[in-house]
Amino acid sequence: HSFWEDGPLSGFDGVQVSSSTNSKIEAANLVKDRVKLKEIPFPKELQSFEPKSLVIKGEKATWYRPLSLKEMVDITDVHPKAKIVVGNTEIGIEVRFKFCDYPVLINPLQVPELNQLALEQDKNSINIGAAVSLTSIREYMTDLIQSKKLKPQNTGSLVAVLDQLRWFSSTQIRNVGCVGGNLVTASPISDLCPVFLATNSVLKFAKKGENGKIVFRELPVSKFFLNYRKVDLRDGEVLVSVSLPLTRRMEYIKAFKQARRREDDIAIVTGCLRVRLETPEEAEKKAKEESTKLEPNAANHNGYKIVDVSLGFGGMWKTPVRAKKTEALLLGKAWNQTTLDAAVTMLGHDFPLDRSTPGGMAEFRKTLCASFLFKLYVHTCQKLTSEEGANGELKLPAAYRSAITAFERPVSKGQQTYQVNPVQRQAIGKPLAHRSANLQVTGEAEYIDDLAPKHQMLYSALVLSTVPHAEIKGIDASAALAMPGVKGYFDAKDVRGVNQVGHWGDEELFASKTVHCVGQIIGIVVADTHRQAVEAAQKVQVEYKKLPAVLTIEDAIKAKSWLGEQDGYLLLRGDTEKGLSSSECVIEGEMRIGGQEHFYLETHCSEAIPGENGEMTILASTQNPNTTIESVAHNLHVPAHKVVCKVKRMGGGFGGKETRSVNYSAAAAVAAEALGRPVRIMLDRNVDMATSGQRHAFVGKYKVGFTKEGKLTALDVQLYSNAGWCLDLSVPVMHRGLFHIDNVYYIPHVRAHGYVCKTNMPSHTAFRGFGGPQGLMVAEAAMDDVARHLGIPGDKLREMNLYKEGQVTHFGQVLTQCTVRRAWQECKERSEYAKRIKEAKKFNETHRWRKRGVALIPTKFGIAFTAKFMNQGGALVHIYTDGSVLVTHGGTEMGQGLHTKMVQVAAGALGVPVEYVYIAETATDKVPNTSPTAASMSSDINGMAVFRACQKIAERLKPLRDSLPKGTSWKDLIHKAYFERINLSAQGFYKVPDVGYDFKTRSGPGFSYFSYGVACSEVEVDVLTGDHQILSTHIVMDVGNSLNPAIDIGQIEGAFTQGMGLFTLEEMIWGDSNHPWLRPGMLMTQGPGAYKIPSFNDVPLEFNISLLKNVPNPKAIHSSKAIGEPPLFLAASVFYAIKEAVASARRDAEKDEVVQSGKSQAFPMDSPATAERIRMTCPDKLTKLLGVPQDIRPLGSW
Repeated sequence: HSFWEDGPLSGFDGVQVSSSTNSKIEAANLVKDRVKLKEIPFPKELQSFEPKSLVIKGEKATWYRPLSLKEMVDITDVHPKAKIVVGNTEIGIEVRFKFCDYPVLINPLQVPELNQLALEQDKNSINIGAAVSLTSIREYMTDLIQSKKLKPQNTGSLVAVLDQLRWFSSTQIRNVGCVGGNLVTASPISDLCPVFLATNSVLKFAKKGENGKIVFRELPVSKFFLNYRKVDLRDGEVLVSVSLPLTRRMEYIKAFKQARRREDDIAIVTGCLRVRLETPEEAEKKAKEESTKLEPNAANHNGYKIVDVSLGFGGMWKTPVRAKKTEALLLGKAWNQTTLDAAVTMLGHDFPLDRSTPGGMAEFRKTLCASFLFKLYVHTCQKLTSEEGANGELKLPAAYRSAITAFERPVSKGQQTYQVNPVQRQAIGKPLAHRSANLQVTGEAEYIDDLAPKHQMLYSALVLSTVPHAEIKGIDASAALAMPGVKGYFDAKDVRGVNQVGHWGDEELFASKTVHCVGQIIGIVVADTHRQAVEAAQKVQVEYKKLPAVLTIEDAIKAKSWLGEQDGYLLLRGDTEKGLSSSECVIEGEMRIGGQEHFYLETHCSEAIPGENGEMTILASTQNPNTTIESVAHNLHVPAHKVVCKVKRMGGGFGGKETRSVNYSAAAAVAAEALGRPVRIMLDRNVDMATSGQRHAFVGKYKVGFTKEGKLTALDVQLYSNAGWCLDLSVPVMHRGLFHIDNVYYIPHVRAHGYVCKTNMPSHTAFRGFGGPQGLMVAEAAMDDVARHLGIPGDKLREMNLYKEGQVTHFGQVLTQCTVRRAWQECKERSEYAKRIKEAKKFNETHRWRKRGVALIPTKFGIAFTAKFMNQGGALVHIYTDGSVLVTHGGTEMGQGLHTKMVQVAAGALGVPVEYVYIAETATDKVPNTSPTAASMSSDINGMAVFRACQKIAERLKPLRDSLPKGTSWKDLIHKAYFERINLSAQGFYKVPDVGYDFKTRSGPGFSYFSYGVACSEVEVDVLTGDHQILSTHIVMDVGNSLNPAIDIGQIEGAFTQGMGLFTLEEMIWGDSNHPWLRPGMLMTQGPGAYKIPSFNDVPLEFNISLLKNVPNPKAIHSSKAIGEPPLFLAASVFYAIKEAVASARRDAEKDEVVQSGKSQAFPMDSPATAERIRMTCPDKLTKLLGVPQDIRPLGSW
């Protein structure tokens, strides 16, 4: 390893570089290379285009495009069940995923009456055509307000619509989706329907009358919704328009939406609340005119009377609904706190949700309704104070104004600080762009489903189990086989070799006798097209005999249902019992961490191409080509040398394609071998999510001992993981969780016991971090509890317990090059942590319903495969006579930039420009017996293999180079070498030294080295809804001497964002004992509609990253460090910042005497910190009035 000391980067101090994402780019740089194209004139034929009526007859449907309302009702009279299509945003989903057939479709975009937007002054309303797009509505209403064509007092309903459209789906959907579709689909969680309910909007319908003329009908929106997805739309009728009333003076209206994610998400609860008040003077005048007495508690000289009220909600019933009981209570009452309290209590009677209510989150949904009403109260009081001069109790404290403050989203800004290699000729350490970046952003980068179909290519779809545990009594594929285009159905009986996948022998390729989870593969259907295969797969009938199912960690603990070692896995240091008994303080706690979907952009995809003499080529989106060929060879009963797996690139992997991808390639290979034709399998997103497994959910139970000053003395922890039904990688995932249970803290006595729970769920699998984040999260939960118990700042507790150089971990590994303390101090300084803490405290003192929190969280992540044999890599390097270099190595490219770094390593080793080096693909016939691209090890093992291969060639070339004149070009050197018969091809191999922990003997180094990092995050939380925004994040990361700072910073940003999803946003919901409204074992959060990953809107407003300087790592290629997984846990800084904000709200609740004293100290909050968990961990007067328990702990799937 002399090159570590003597290589081209030995002792380099580098140059510090800062790049800012909000820096200005000179216009000259933008146009320098721009190609001037001749302008193409717009066709004259289209300039004078006049639409015509259309009738297009297809194989399954007839498409109509009428030009008038008369023509349209004539069509609906003949076809009363016809579907009207504008944007296809709902029907497209129903056809594709629900397999609905609609034989008659009508497009109304050329019907004037359905496309008008008009202000009707005489009716004091806006007429909105049913086919008008949501974007057009938004633009029209915005113009009405900004142009001041309406008085501010008349724009309340418009503002309510605009508030909902702001977060309504995406720009693309708003551009084509229409208001009529939103009404007629009658979604119970509609964003706009509550607005139309609250404003008493009126719908207008048209149909063909008996005399052939158009007959119109008007109906209030409140009478339109009949039942779940059923409305009062009669046969042959067309919804023409909706009339939206304008507001008047003393009429106040607010619209609200709370979803899992603020941007482009369906709502949990939506609401639009409207109230019209009467001034005391108006009430008294009316009373005199009517010669009647004022009702008790009605308006008087000291208050305002409620004369009209409408409270519309979505997400509270099977249709959009009004809170009728609460409206009745409010009508005629005084607008004051007493009335509000009574109304909040009545909301609980309007919506008596319970645990079995579809959608779950009963307490949260009721609380949101109350929070929305309270926000309307604050908004109205604010208006009355500022516009009407109201005083007394209606003049709320200044701190209450935060209840109606909306989150603003400025453009994010950030700065990246790093070193670069000062040696200009060296490629190593330069921030080069990803080698495929240009191809990817232009759409030219090819993924498997982009490839041109092979000759006689067939497509496939899987037949999946629909029950969590059962015996298979029979399979009938006759209906599927009879469908057009279907070529075959294959299952366990058709596997010529061994019907198994994986290394442990506990998982069948096709379930033969028993299914163990919903989504287990039973068979595969092959057809001429993908759609034919998918539809045919739905027709395969499977008869089951159901068996008892274990679905949660709690179920598994009760049943002692374990995988792997039945006694679990144990790490032990010192005497934990003695350490706890002698500790000055001991506390216990529990932390639950939910699972996470990989959500790679490219779902599992593979092509199996049969060849002659039993050959099979697999083109796969996999991180694990070697296991792919091993499994396919076993399944087909051929030697591995007849199977080749090739990987050009993946559209993301994150661990999800380390082992689970093998199942799909093998299934396609069985069908391809049987038919003798290529077979492609491309999973739809919902199938991918339901079958391929996710990150393991964990439950950690801990007991921690410590001194009164905060020094840790002992830790006793039990970790439980939900592994699913078979082993897969669950044991090493648990191992890593146990290895990381200390995070960065020295604890003299540790006992960490891990149990792998066998449940009837899809086998959960590798995911970025591989159990490490779960173990780290339990460690930080314990630290948070200790800090709150002692009443000391969390950063003070963490800092006093940080590891020091030379200390030993709980599994016996000495820490060398331990940079955590340096990273900690640098992060505190760069983030101005002390200043942020002070400012957040000041903010919280003046804001009752908005709270800020700041947290500083460190991480230590071990680098190595925990299985010793996997710590090896290979490479093959060819140099061609023109001097170009072709590199093949064992790693796969999934967007992480591995190939880019390997190009740099090769270029640096050979001393050539990076443009001379190319990597075409990863292939098992070039580099055999490869380890998966995982564990953040790929640059380390493959980089060293590439380097060694290049070294071999460089050593062969050295005598020739020395004999040639100085200045001889690389191309001339290689040309000469060829004629000198010098071998210009070399194979490289590398194995990581000194790794391999043995759990049986509890000895050996667990990791090659550790990566360290620290993050400081600041958040702001809406206490009333649980919504939050990340104000800033500062990260300091030790990456050694970076091979490529640009790639490494991209990995840090990506890992942090994915961790942010894990800890705050992404939630897997399964049918289990906590969710009885779901079918057992079914994954509810399938697809992007129900499962939400972070969006652009969730990125920190300020996002700064700094790479630690001058920290060479002597244990990896060119003194670098692994980067893929270590930064992910730094997103826990967001979670604990949220918890700090929640703690501030709980302290206020104590002051309000709403919750009992002490509740603001240590309190549990499980991960992810969703809006539900945040809101329900903030008890207040509203939750008390609704009867919600103070210590409620929202349910999850663990």
